[in-house]
Amino acid sequence: MSAWLIAALALLPVLIAGVVCAARGGVGRRLVAIEFATSIAVMLLVVLDFAFGQPSSMDLALTLALLGLPGTLLLALFQERWL
Repeated sequence: MSAWLIAALALLPVLIAGVVCAARGGVGRRLVAIEFATSIAVMLLVVLDFAFGQPSSMDLALTLALLGLPGTLLLALFQERWL
């Protein structure tokens, strides 16, 4: 087992904690948890790219990093409108 896979396994509980926080709490906490989980998911995809040597996962990580913040801002806009 390589060091990259160990790093990926270490990031999984942190990602799960972010997803659980996004499922509970108020609107503000959910938005922060979504941003946190997105950043951890980007790091996890980059680590998995180095572990397996798949360049396509790096493209996915870059796409997620670029679209994470605008997606969260749109979600905040819609929640503000209907709450």
